[in-house]
Parts: sequence; C-alpha cells; structure tokens
Amino acid sequence: MTNRLIIGITGASGVIYGVRMLEVLKTRDIETHLIISEPGKLNIRIETDYDVNEVLAMADFTYTNKDIAASVASGSFLCMGMVVMPCTIKTLSGIANSYADNLLIRSADTQLKEKRKLAIVLRETPLHKGHLRLLTQAADMGAQIIPPMPAFYHHPKTIDDIINQSVGKVMDYMGITHHLFKRWDNSTSDKLKKKEL
Repeated sequence: MTNRLIIGITGASGVIYGVRMLEVLKTRDIETHLIISEPGKLNIRIETDYDVNEVLAMADFTYTNKDIAASVASGSFLCMGMVVMPCTIKTLSGIANSYADNLLIRSADTQLKEKRKLAIVLRETPLHKGHLRLLTQAADMGAQIIPPMPAFYHHPKTIDDIINQSVGKVMDYMGITHHLFKRWDNSTSDKLKKKEL
C-alpha cells in the first residue's frame, strides 16, 4: 500500500499514547496525518507538558476536525490505515454507528468501508454493556480493538515503559517495525521451571 498513516487523538484520558505514537513515527519512514478533536487538545494541556502546537508539529500533515472535506475523509486517499489513540466512548459510538459528523469519525469510517486497518485504542473503565456492544459493533465492521492494557512480563520500570508497550502493540498491528518493548521470551519461564525442579 503506502507509508501514510492517519492518527486521531480524542479527549479520552491517555492522550500521551497518541503523542508517543507521533514521536516514534518521526523516526520511521511513515507519513503522518493528524486529527485532534477539541477535547483532545484540552486533554493535551491537562495531562501532559506538551503544548498543542508542539504535538501538531510532530505530524507531517494536520487537519481541523470540522474539515469534513479534507483528503483523509476520502477512500481515494491511499494509506495503511488509521489509529484512534486514545478513543473516547463518544468517538467509538460515532464509528460503530457510522455517524460521521466530524473528520476524525469520517476518516475512521472510510478505513472500514475501504477494508483498511483501523485501530481503536479505547480508554475507559469500567465498561457497561452499552460500551461492550459498541466495541462488538466496531469489531464486526473490521476495526481492531487494542485497549492500552499493560503487560508486565517485560518488567516495566517506568510509566514510559508501560506507554511504549501499548504503543508497540498498535505498531505491531499496523506492521511497523519497532523496539519499544522486550518481547516475551520463554527462556525466563524455562529458567523458573528448572529452579522449581
């Protein structure tokens, strides 16, 4: 396909996941197209030390969420897919119900209709049945649900280690090579078994 990736950052807690994705992709041969919702911009100011303009500058191209006619809204815009990271329940609802009233949701909907990859990094807990139904609807339409659930087999020492592992899982899904976390190696398990013997 092409090395272009659309990234959506919404107003869920955990905007640092989307920011870190942009930071990592700056070192890869991936052209990034960024849409940040207004609540996403607010959360960048609340949750991080980044200025919104700094985050926008990390992307190759940026769009306002109201610009429904932007190139990324069209199926003729060839790309490897889209990541919504983090994704609010409201945005999930828009995607699951094809209610494309802004550019971010329209771009996600386009990925689904074109059978391209769409990663939804939902940041909400706990989840009620309505949330679960929306996740199922989105998955049935072709989205990949990748909630930021940290693993601990790589012995994370910092918050960055936990963030990187979640970002790395999304990059795995998109087929982008990285070294953000130590992958599972069963030699550790084998060593423990030998000690028990």
